[in-house]
Amino acid sequence: MSTDTATAAPAAQATAPDTGASTQEAAGLISDARSRIDDLDGRIIGLVQERMAVSAVIQRERMASGGRRVNLAREMEILAHYRNQLGKPGTALAMTLLELSRGQV
Repeated sequence: MSTDTATAAPAAQATAPDTGASTQEAAGLISDARSRIDDLDGRIIGLVQERMAVSAVIQRERMASGGRRVNLAREMEILAHYRNQLGKPGTALAMTLLELSRGQV
């Protein structure tokens, strides 16, 4: 009897241990959606890296022409754009992108 009880719990968990789903159908949908998220995350990271490279070009050119590395007015435009599109969390995302993009020129 204790053997049946002991095997029942692991069998339920074995349905979808990494998704938290209680059915195979839900586990499949979650796994597929997670794969899509992983793909999107990879693309987002690639785009952030591309943004960083473009920003480095801008900073080098600005500094080579006697300007400052950072253009605060432009950064404020970027912050407003992200806030307008994504709400308050967009501001935090924009700040992170700006910090990453300032780099070490």
